[in-house]
Amino acid sequence: MIARPTITQASSFQFGRLFAIDDPLILEPKPRLTFIGNAQGLYVSSSRDPVVFPSVMYTNFTFTSGRFNGSSFSLFSRNLFLDKVRELAIVGGRGVFRMARGFALTL
Repeated sequence: MIARPTITQASSFQFGRLFAIDDPLILEPKPRLTFIGNAQGLYVSSSRDPVVFPSVMYTNFTFTSGRFNGSSFSLFSRNLFLDKVRELAIVGGRGVFRMARGFALTL
């Protein structure tokens, strides 16, 4: 977490908290990891409802090796963390993913 509004510091609500991510993209699971890029972005908690816990997220997936080397695509969407299946909007890209649009499903 990189920011927290002062009005919510004493409450259990996550509303207004800002989280930054910089995670590796890997191709195979352990023990043989193949690093192919990074997922970097921001999540902002966008509701006071602790049951739903939605956020607005912007994440850029950048590929630094392999088939998609030099390409990236971006997600900008509402993200309902507690839903088992989430649909996230793809809003653009570069390289192989230039002018990308559509959606990604998380399971």
